Amino acid sequence: MDNSTTSGKPIRCRAAIARKAGEPLVIEEVIVAPPKAGEVRIKIICSSLCHSDITFLKLKDPPACFPRILGHESVGVVESVGDGVTAFVEGDTVVPIFLPDCAECRDCTSNKSNLCSTFPFKVSPWMHDGSSRFTDLKGETLYHFLFVSSFTEYTVVHTANVTKIDPVIPPSRACLLSCGVSTGVGAAWRSANVEAGSTVAIFGLGSIGLAVAEGARLCGATKIIGIDVNPEKYEIGKRFGVTDFVDTRSCGERRLSEIINEMTGGGADYCFECVGKASLVEEAYACCRKGWGKTVVLGVDKPGAQLTLSSFEVLHTGKALLGSLFGGLKPKSDIPILIKRYIDQELELDKFVTHEVSLDDINKAIDLLLEGKSLRCVIWMDK
Repeated sequence: MDNSTTSGKPIRCRAAIARKAGEPLVIEEVIVAPPKAGEVRIKIICSSLCHSDITFLKLKDPPACFPRILGHESVGVVESVGDGVTAFVEGDTVVPIFLPDCAECRDCTSNKSNLCSTFPFKVSPWMHDGSSRFTDLKGETLYHFLFVSSFTEYTVVHTANVTKIDPVIPPSRACLLSCGVSTGVGAAWRSANVEAGSTVAIFGLGSIGLAVAEGARLCGATKIIGIDVNPEKYEIGKRFGVTDFVDTRSCGERRLSEIINEMTGGGADYCFECVGKASLVEEAYACCRKGWGKTVVLGVDKPGAQLTLSSFEVLHTGKALLGSLFGGLKPKSDIPILIKRYIDQELELDKFVTHEVSLDDINKAIDLLLEGKSLRCVIWMDK
């Protein structure tokens, strides 16, 4: 499509729409409005499927809402820009990212936080201004997802949620850095600051947990313990740096923390909870090293879930417990670093991609992920 003829005008294109909770996505034509001030319209090249997309597809209660265009791991090219946009021009290769980075507020200019104050992260069905840029052919409003909505040939994203990248990286690898892989690698690199020679325990070897292992490997950890209910995850985990494995189904009456404490001689230096269960956060905290151990929470538990920790233990053991949204990464500055590490053959993104399909086969990608046969499936918009 010639953007000289589309700039400032609505675009009609195809998208995969979530019409009802738990039902297959429907491929339809939609209307994508031009970008408003501070926004860019992006031609999506490809998008990868994250488990969060499926979670929100299945949800029946708020924050669920339908009809909605899901998808938030993607890469594309800027088709047009809204008023006041100077940091991006037509033709830029970009990665939209769910976590805002305005690059100007107190938090974005600090090296201590990646949580923007100007555009706080929230699970919203709208753009930052509380409106949508999508309608179907009947004029019905379509909701956004995590400020990105990438299961469409074109989307509109605020510049705070867009990072310009070097187009030398293949699109099928660049899209991985929008969420899951960056979150896991960043949690080891930025949030925990894993040191060379350290011991790491990872609760849950899904794609996030495997990305944590990859990050810990890059940081030089020498003992990386994977913990999962599926023993087949050990062989998979070895490719990402996992050195030891605990099958939670074979623990008997023993607590996981007891086993990890024995394996590590008193606790792991860094523990990562990647499942989303409060009980596992408590186990991870119980088996991180006294005095300096860090437990990092990446998993998303159900709304209202509570942690129960001993006040005595918190005071007397000197451990740290922290949350890690997007791995503690600052999108605009850290994603280019990860891309360079991929180009330099340090960060191994290729092993995360297990399948590639067309937009027409997006429901097949969902089935593969639900069946445990896929880590990341890349969905191409024009294949």
